[in-house]
Amino acid sequence: MGTVAAYIDGFNLYYGMKNKYGRKHMWLDVVELVRQLRPKDTVAAVHYFSAIVKNEPAAAQNQTDYIEAMKLRNGAVLNVHLGRFKDRTIKDCRRCGQSYTCNCGRAYRSYEEKGTDVALGAMMVADAALRIADTTVLVSADTDLAPALATVRKVNPAQRIYLAMPPGNTRASSHLTSIGDLGQFFIREGALRDAQLPNLVADPATGRSYNRPAKWI
Repeated sequence: MGTVAAYIDGFNLYYGMKNKYGRKHMWLDVVELVRQLRPKDTVAAVHYFSAIVKNEPAAAQNQTDYIEAMKLRNGAVLNVHLGRFKDRTIKDCRRCGQSYTCNCGRAYRSYEEKGTDVALGAMMVADAALRIADTTVLVSADTDLAPALATVRKVNPAQRIYLAMPPGNTRASSHLTSIGDLGQFFIREGALRDAQLPNLVADPATGRSYNRPAKWI
């Protein structure tokens, strides 16, 4: 028995689930997921890092409702940290030099998530230094988080660290495991299935309710 603090890379987990299982597990209670992954530990804190999508109003509303439902369900245990999306113009083709355009002649644009990796790494290190919990669980396969893991090990050598690999990953990157003395496991579908929010999450104080989106069934 111990305490656990979890740090969830929301988009890394989202795309892993979507690529492997479609949208059927998207209405996921991330705090309950951590309890499923570490059933003998007490959950001290769960930090969820994401960003609200741009220029897709319906998707943004689904995402906002989902986050509000999780916050209502879990109270102070869940900490949500939102980054932002930055416009990015897709560069010219490296092979032919031509720009990517649609039929109307406009250049394709995409969006780049900013701020979440740095925030996640900083929070993970700070909590380890403050001894918030004796076990750290990182839900991500992002190799950019390797320096933060290494720093956790330096500031608190006794900290237990586990990598919880999102669906679709076959193994942890050597950039992550090179930190040494890390546990690792894969998030199985059964844990996702057992950690779903109720289809309707209601707030008795305000009368507001949040429904599982029809596309997420």
